[in-house]
Amino acid sequence: MDPLTDSLRVRSDSTGSSTSQGSRSKMLLRQRLSQLLTCVEDMSSDDEAGEEVSHTLDEVFQLCGCFVPTEAFRLHIVTWNVATAEPPEDVTSLLQLDVEPPTDLYAIGLQEVKSTLARFISDLLVEDSWSHVFMDTLAPRGFVKVTSVRMQGLLLLVFTKQIHLPYIRNIQTTYTRTGVFGYWGNKGAVSVRFSFYGHMVCFLSCHLAAHMNYALQRVDEFEYILEAQDFDISDTPHVLDHKVVFWFGDLNFRIADHGLHFLRSSINSGRLHLLWSKDQLTMMKKQEPFLQEFEEGPLNFKPTYKFDRNSDSYDTSNKKRKPAWTDRILWRINPKSPPPEDDDDDDNDEKTSTSTDKGQDEYPVLVTQETYTSIMSYGLSDHKPVVATFSLELRKCFDTPLVDVSPVGVWSADQDGVLNYTILEDFMSSTWDWIGLYKVGFKSVSDYETFIWVREGELPEISEVIQISVDKDEIPLLGGQYVLGYYSTNMQSLTGLSAGFQILEPKCAALEGLKK
Repeated sequence: MDPLTDSLRVRSDSTGSSTSQGSRSKMLLRQRLSQLLTCVEDMSSDDEAGEEVSHTLDEVFQLCGCFVPTEAFRLHIVTWNVATAEPPEDVTSLLQLDVEPPTDLYAIGLQEVKSTLARFISDLLVEDSWSHVFMDTLAPRGFVKVTSVRMQGLLLLVFTKQIHLPYIRNIQTTYTRTGVFGYWGNKGAVSVRFSFYGHMVCFLSCHLAAHMNYALQRVDEFEYILEAQDFDISDTPHVLDHKVVFWFGDLNFRIADHGLHFLRSSINSGRLHLLWSKDQLTMMKKQEPFLQEFEEGPLNFKPTYKFDRNSDSYDTSNKKRKPAWTDRILWRINPKSPPPEDDDDDDNDEKTSTSTDKGQDEYPVLVTQETYTSIMSYGLSDHKPVVATFSLELRKCFDTPLVDVSPVGVWSADQDGVLNYTILEDFMSSTWDWIGLYKVGFKSVSDYETFIWVREGELPEISEVIQISVDKDEIPLLGGQYVLGYYSTNMQSLTGLSAGFQILEPKCAALEGLKK
C-alpha cells in the first residue's frame, strides 16, 4: 500500500492557517533604537545637525531591522540539454559537491531527455535514468529529492539537505506545452514552487523554439508560459507572484548578425564581450519590459551550443551552425525595485549580479549570484551544461517544524514500535497524513521502509501528544540508523522529522541468517 497513491481509505481534511511568528530580535532592536534616538535628541534639541543625525540614524536602523538576523543558503542550479543521451556515470563535477560553504539546494533542469513513447511510459512507472544518477550521487551526502516534474523531454529535479525538509512546504508542480501545437510537449516549460522557510520560491525550466529567426516567438512563448502556469496557492497563484523566481533552460536565443568566422575568432581569442550586444536575449530585454525584470550574470563563458559530441569543437558538420549562448540561468525578485536610470545593459562585465526586494518587506531576500559558468568536460551532448550558484540571504519566517515526531523506547522487529507525534502549529492537517520510517540516507519522500497512517477519525488538538504503534512485522529486520517523517498530504511535504535513532536487529535475526 502506498500512501501517495492509495485512495480507498476515507479521510477528512481540516482547514487551518499558519501564523507568522513575532521577531523578538526586531523588538529589541526597536527598543535600543528608541533609546539611542532619545539620547541624540537630548544632546541638541534645537540643533539642525542633531536633527539630521537623528533622521539618518532612524533610516539606517530601520534598514538594519529588515535584515537582522539573516542566514545565507547556497543554491546550485544546473541546466543541460542532454540531446537524448544517457547520463554519465560521474556527475560530481556538475554538482560541485565539495564547495565551501556547502550547498543547501539543488535545482536541475534537463531538456531533451529521451522520451520515445515506450521510454516515457517506462519512466512514469519507475524513476528515469537521469533521476537515478542524481539521487544515487546526492543521497549519500544527505540530500533528499524534494520533488520532480516531467513533461516528455523536460525534467526538473529539486534536492535539499535533509535538515531543511520540514521547512519546505506547499510544494506544487506544473507544466506548459508549446511545441507541435502544444500536444506532445517537445517544447514548453516545467516548474516547481514551494515555501522555503516562509519565502515563496519558483523554479521554471524552459525549452523554447529553436532557430535564429524565431527570437520573437521565443519571447511570445515565454510570455504565454508565464500567463498559462498557475498554482493552487492563494497568495502566489502565478509564477511572477513568487518572491524569487529562477528561470533557466535551453532558451535557444542565438547571436545575431555576426558571421561564423567573427564568432569563432572572438571565442577563440577570449573576446566574448564583442558578442554580448548581439545576443538575442540581451537585445530582447531592451525591448520587453517584463524581461527586464529578470537579471543575469555576465556571459564570461564560451557559448554552449553547438558542439560535436564528445568534443570541445564547435559544429564541424556541413551545417556548421553558429555558436550561441542558448543555455541560460536568470532570476527575478518580487517586488522588483526599478533599475537605475544610468544602468547600461551592455556593461555586462560590471554587473553586480545582486538583487533584493524592497526594504519595506519585513522578511526580505537578498539574492547574490556567486558563479555562472559552463562545464566543458561533459561531451555526451551537442550542448555543454551551464551551472550557477547563488547565495540566498534571508530571515526565516519560522524556525520550528509544524509537527514533532519521535520514537518511544527501543525499536526492533521483536516487538511493535511506538512513536509519538504532536501538532505544534495550526495547519491544514488531514487524516490522510502519514508517518514514514526512513533509513538514514533516503533518496526521496517515497523512499520509506514502511509507513503508518496518523490517528483516524478525528484531527488532533494543537500540542496534543498522540501515540501510535507500528506493527513489528513492518519493522526492518536488519538494524541501522533511521528517522521518522510526518508527511502532510495537503502540503505534499515532510512537515516533521525525528532525530536519527537506532533500530536493533531482532533476536531472531541470527537464526534466520540475516546478520551482516
